[in-house]
Amino acid sequence: MTSPSTEYALSLLASLADAGVRDVVLSPGSRSQALALAAAEFEIAGRLSVHVRIDERSGGFLALGLAAETGVPSVVITTSGTAVANLHPAVLEAHHSGVPMIVVSADRPSEMRGIGSNQTTVQPGLFASAVGWVRDVEAPRSGPVDHEAVRTLAREAVAEALGGDSHGALGRSRGPVQLNVAFREPLSSGEQSLPAAHPAPVEVAPLVAPSALEVDVDPATLVVAGHAAGPEAEAAARALGAPLVAEVSSGARFGPHLVSSYRALLDDADFGGRVRRVVVFGHPTLSRQIPSLLTRGGVEVVVVRAAGAEAYDPGRSARVVEAVEVDRASSGVGSTDDAAHRTWVGRWVHTGRRLLEAEAEAEAESEDAADGPGADGTAEGSAGRTEAAEQAEFLRREVQLLRRPVTRRALAEALWRVSWPHDRLVLGASRLIRELDQIVPGKKIPVHANRGLAGIDGTIATATGIALASQRDDPAAGTTRVLVGDLTLLHDVGSMLLGLGETRPRLQVVVGNDGGGTIFDGLEVAATASPEAMTRVQFTPHEVDLSALAVAYGWQYVEAATRAELDQALVARYDGPVLIEVPLSR
Repeated sequence: MTSPSTEYALSLLASLADAGVRDVVLSPGSRSQALALAAAEFEIAGRLSVHVRIDERSGGFLALGLAAETGVPSVVITTSGTAVANLHPAVLEAHHSGVPMIVVSADRPSEMRGIGSNQTTVQPGLFASAVGWVRDVEAPRSGPVDHEAVRTLAREAVAEALGGDSHGALGRSRGPVQLNVAFREPLSSGEQSLPAAHPAPVEVAPLVAPSALEVDVDPATLVVAGHAAGPEAEAAARALGAPLVAEVSSGARFGPHLVSSYRALLDDADFGGRVRRVVVFGHPTLSRQIPSLLTRGGVEVVVVRAAGAEAYDPGRSARVVEAVEVDRASSGVGSTDDAAHRTWVGRWVHTGRRLLEAEAEAEAESEDAADGPGADGTAEGSAGRTEAAEQAEFLRREVQLLRRPVTRRALAEALWRVSWPHDRLVLGASRLIRELDQIVPGKKIPVHANRGLAGIDGTIATATGIALASQRDDPAAGTTRVLVGDLTLLHDVGSMLLGLGETRPRLQVVVGNDGGGTIFDGLEVAATASPEAMTRVQFTPHEVDLSALAVAYGWQYVEAATRAELDQALVARYDGPVLIEVPLSR
């Protein structure tokens, strides 16, 4: 005989699958056993993909990565008590980055709440304002389940996670929702009879009237693409005749209007100082220059609302709109003004490229000088050399370059160079994402990062979810590479645990290991604080053997200490996930 708990769990998961859910992430627990066992049956039937993680924090970020890649809400199932609280970091990130997620938290029934029962706390509303839709479901009792009511509840949860309502109308931003489901004993039964499938995916169609943007007669507009801005930002820059400043995880870092070395130009009075209007897409997080520009007097700011919960408006004075449409017809821009716009854009683009080339040349000269006299071939002179001698010298220098230690710039360049549109690139919150943002050229590749709150939490788990979803859904999908610092890796090291029976994706975790949090070296207080105190409480040095760590979790391990070793490691084929350690100097 099927228990009421099992019957309800089967009905709920069937309804979520019918509404379009594809992925369920769960962690083991007693109170949630009916949901977990039912999920296993749905996977056997091919109706859901199930991912099991011991640690709920890893499970939450895995669900985040799955949903970030697919755009479909993922379901994360936990037992009661502290298990639910462990989802909080992932729920916060989903809220601030606008990633759809459905938390199904198992709970004690009402008679067991408030009396000191084990693993019992106030779960509905545990995530506070990070979850805009919560339903506390009373424990099912004996008797037939109201399948229609369950179906309505599941569809409403999916719609709300997608930013709509059960009728498909746009209501709020995408993000996490919570279904808190109580269960009484018996908590499950062995008998499992799956309800028939009735697929009817929930679709939320935003009905947004775009706001008109006129092309300025006297060119002074700049388009800024922050995290997850998307290709709309690049299209708007071209339509407006404006330079494009696009962060590396914007999804808009390509096109003829893209500006390199934008920080230096924004600081320059002849460039940033001439900007009088800024159109912002996405969520800028990687520089101080952009918020400084947006809060400067005399600058009109138009913010196109991103997927997250809050519009990016550091000056609290922006005109916030849902979408924009460039209106060229009413602007009166003629051929003379079009030429002015081309000049405006061209100065930004060409100057940015020259600055980037100069920075690269300066670093190369610095490395040549560090190698000693004659390292660049100039000390001996080139007069009187034969062609064969010059070729030999060129090859010697190339070999010498490949044998050099890896710098942060070289690591960023190598990772960007080997990534292509069929790959996925995930960037952790460390110095390295800023390194890429400053030096890599335009390239239309999928880049992910947890920039809603820009924390280091769950980066490995998020990347694993992105890898699993992309490689399942696209037979041509390539490798997912995640670039992290050593502290970011260690903070989420538990997510390297892939249990027996779990899919092992094509995942390269590339760790720039400088032995601690060197990003804090850039804090102003570092110049005046005690070096010993800064080292212990901010830099937090460690001596973790990453090779032993990889072995412990059953991962392959490669150390890439030189540029040749790094290039080889990034393009090699591996059987499952690999940890690539790149030693870096502080």
